[in-house]
This record gives sequence, structure tokens and C-alpha cells, in this order.
Amino acid sequence: MSTVIKPNHIGRKISRIRELKDMKQEALAQALGTNQQAISAMENSENIDEEKLIQVAKALGVSVEAIKNFSEEAIFNIIGNTINNNDNASMNSNIQYQPTFNPLDKVVELYERLVQSEKDKVEYLEKLLKGK
Repeated sequence: MSTVIKPNHIGRKISRIRELKDMKQEALAQALGTNQQAISAMENSENIDEEKLIQVAKALGVSVEAIKNFSEEAIFNIIGNTINNNDNASMNSNIQYQPTFNPLDKVVELYERLVQSEKDKVEYLEKLLKGK
């Protein structure tokens, strides 16, 4: 029985890191001085030359090693551990927020400013129409 080893697909790793950074192919292309089609081709490539990989890593704001060693499983573990740790910390804390102002007063103040702004806009538009 043979086992299939997953290849170290550098292009796919670049794609995932780019997506996790909420970056579009066009933005990466612009940072590298190329076009979106070239980025798409690169992300479909299993191997990328070292010089290009250095440029990509710099554009993504990560190290070359981060790209080479990227693992989605590791990311999911980190996120899972972070969420669990933060949930426990927030459950055990007794921090209570007491504002020094009445929030309802702030809502009323904001509403009054909005109404005044609308009145000023109407007055300004009426002056413009009379001037014609």
C-alpha cells in the first residue's frame, strides 16, 4: 500500500497567506510590478524561484520561511487556542464599564445635530435656487 505525500505547493501557500491578509491578487500584482494574471499563474505553481519568493514575502509582509512553513492546520490551532484563552479570560474578569455620561443624552444630542444639519442644507439649497 503506497501513501501519497502532499507536495509543498508554494503557490497555494502564497494564495492562502494573501487571502488571510485580505489582499486581492491585483494588490499583490501592483506591489510586485506585474499583473493579476501573473499572480494567478504563480499561485498555481508548485515551485517558485527564490528571488521571486523573496519579493513576494516582502510584498505580503511575511518572511520567506513563513511562506515555506505555512500550514493551515497550525493557523486553525492558533486561532482555536486564542479564542479559548480569550473566552476564559473574559469570563473570569470582573471589569464593569460605567460611562461618566448618560448615553441617551448623547443620542439626543446627535439627533439634534443631525436635524440642524438638515435644516442648514435645506436653507443653503433654497438660497442657491433663488440665486438662479
